[in-house]
Amino acid sequence: MRTRIKGINSVKRRLASGVIVTYYYHRSTGTRIVGEPGTPAFFGAIAAAEAKMRRRDDGTLGGLLREFETTKHWRKLAESTRKEYRRVFNFWEDKYGTCPYAALEDKEFRRDILKWHDEYSAKFPREADNRVTILARVLSWGATDGPINRNVLQTFDRAYDGDRSEIIWLPEHVEAFMAKANDEMKLGLVLALHTGQRQGDLLRLAWGNYNGTHLMLRQGKSRRGDKAGRLVTIKCTKALKETLDGLQKRSTLILTTKTGRAFKKRYFAEQWEATCKEADLTNLHFHDLRGTTVTMLFQAGCNLGEIVSITGHSLRRAQEILDKYLARTSTMADSAIAKFENVLETEFTKRPAKQEVVNEAK
Repeated sequence: MRTRIKGINSVKRRLASGVIVTYYYHRSTGTRIVGEPGTPAFFGAIAAAEAKMRRRDDGTLGGLLREFETTKHWRKLAESTRKEYRRVFNFWEDKYGTCPYAALEDKEFRRDILKWHDEYSAKFPREADNRVTILARVLSWGATDGPINRNVLQTFDRAYDGDRSEIIWLPEHVEAFMAKANDEMKLGLVLALHTGQRQGDLLRLAWGNYNGTHLMLRQGKSRRGDKAGRLVTIKCTKALKETLDGLQKRSTLILTTKTGRAFKKRYFAEQWEATCKEADLTNLHFHDLRGTTVTMLFQAGCNLGEIVSITGHSLRRAQEILDKYLARTSTMADSAIAKFENVLETEFTKRPAKQEVVNEAK
């Protein structure tokens, strides 16, 4: 079985003799790759095609994007971030890949980019901001350490207002959510409420991360390149400890589907959003629980320094949250767990994990 080589297309043709042969082509340049796959001649032909592509791209935006992928800045990115950058790079290369350096430094290039941004952001503001931000980062590197003289996208007005620092979950929101949630979503809210961690980290949270008093985990979002994510230690609130100690270990993971299988990220998000919609909480997001967690951790005895190391808030913002919301959230820890107590008494914690593939784990 032959391994598919990235960037190489294969085409099968039937000769006049009836024999079927396979031709290989370098995708970016269209150059035919001679030789049998796996042989020195084959890989030599690929190298020659790559060199041809680099020469063709020299002095253009396409070449600048590829050169950025050889830098330390690129190597520091997490693989998921690199994948996103490549997606955006492909978009800009299709649109402006042949633009020479002189054009990239011209004010007209900025005007063209911002015109596209204005039009696209009418329907997709976050995606429009994302694409321009990534392009601007490459141009910034190019102007500072690379071959161009200036970054014409050093600043631009964003279309999406992503500041949700004033939005947190309050007691009435928790009450509404718990009234509509299934057992798994209830546990998800309790974990998020009392740890302030991102959804992806909670879905990976294992029983091995819990020692009876603290949760210890490496945050996936803070991982850069080959370096592990930041290790955080979270002191469990009394209510969270009681919840964890009362759960049956049906899997190596703490938060699972009702059959004891790992949640797929997309499936969990769909279930969460559906619960919020049913509870009429469509303006609240999962990550808005982080603000509420500031008050939970403070009540657990954490100081401000410990709190912000876990939630990522600034000291000033954490203090503002405490000043504004502590009185309203002072009973939330016990209230949320009280709503969860009936879950601990049901078959939810006693069900054995099934091994067959079911829809819930999709």
